[in-house]
Amino acid sequence: MKRIALGASGIMVPDWCLGTMTWGVQTDEAGAHAQIDLALDHGLDFLDTAEMYPVNPVRAETVGNTERIIGTWLSRTGRRDAVIIATKAAGDTQAARGGEGFSGANIEALVDASLRRLQTDVIDLYQLHWPMRGSYMFRQHWRYDPSGQDRAATIAHMEGVLEGLERARKAGKIRAFGLSNESCWGTTRWIDVAERIGAPRVASVQNEYSLLCRMYDTDMAEMAVNEDVLLLSFSPLAAGLLSGKYQGGAVPEGSRLAVASAGGGSSDLGGRLTGRALAAVDAYLGVARDHGLDPVHMALAWQRSRPFPISAIFGATTLAQLEHILKGADLDLAPEAIEALEAVHRAHPMPY
Repeated sequence: MKRIALGASGIMVPDWCLGTMTWGVQTDEAGAHAQIDLALDHGLDFLDTAEMYPVNPVRAETVGNTERIIGTWLSRTGRRDAVIIATKAAGDTQAARGGEGFSGANIEALVDASLRRLQTDVIDLYQLHWPMRGSYMFRQHWRYDPSGQDRAATIAHMEGVLEGLERARKAGKIRAFGLSNESCWGTTRWIDVAERIGAPRVASVQNEYSLLCRMYDTDMAEMAVNEDVLLLSFSPLAAGLLSGKYQGGAVPEGSRLAVASAGGGSSDLGGRLTGRALAAVDAYLGVARDHGLDPVHMALAWQRSRPFPISAIFGATTLAQLEHILKGADLDLAPEAIEALEAVHRAHPMPY
């Protein structure tokens, strides 16, 4: 599997990453452990998790359980050196610590709590799940209003968090620092503050990016190239839409949509399941047929064609799904297929 630099951290990671957010809800502990084993067999040694996982839905009583599942695998196998682990501090969601969020006052305690759940002494990439000042991600871009932000307070918050993370880095508890659900302005400010105070520099940003969600393509892309920041793209399959499994109103048993609808989670895949999105997926499925490609493999391989560095985070609820995805690990798209995908994008921009 191709390996790329995690920013300027000195860490090399695969250009794919195994997401874990279903572990503990849709995927039980045994299934999650089997996924880690299978991924490692294919050279995929990069795991992404978070304090607030599992999701679908997020519940206060399950916060931290996905980290714990990874921790039991580490404890059982003793193979800490075999995996690169990324996790995230939850922002101001009520399910995690009553909405306390993260700050300079508590960030070291949050690192320590993740270390305990993961049963390890170091986190390879420690990320902030979303900005405490708010974010335009998850369909908030349609009515995004930053006018109430306090710039001085934001910078002071960044300084405090980075000072705590630098202490954690010096103590050997974290190796690299990343962001998630961030903007271009926010990312560059984190970089500027880190350079000014001598704290960990941003190595990565974990934002949504797929054939259906391409907000990263402009200012974030320029930032990534010039500031040496890796995109960890989440939902590269658009919550399963790009597989085609929801076309024609289908709701496969055990799918994210089926589980969410039955359990009080999002019944529209977090705002992604729209008529325009389904029409766009039809067009992308047509490209896959025309070029003899599996649509899942095509959607993931397309990310390798972008002019900025990406490691695509995908999840699987079953071992069979993971086996299928891994069959496309070495696919590179022909220029003709990439051009056809770009034509669909121009015809179906911003479908959700």
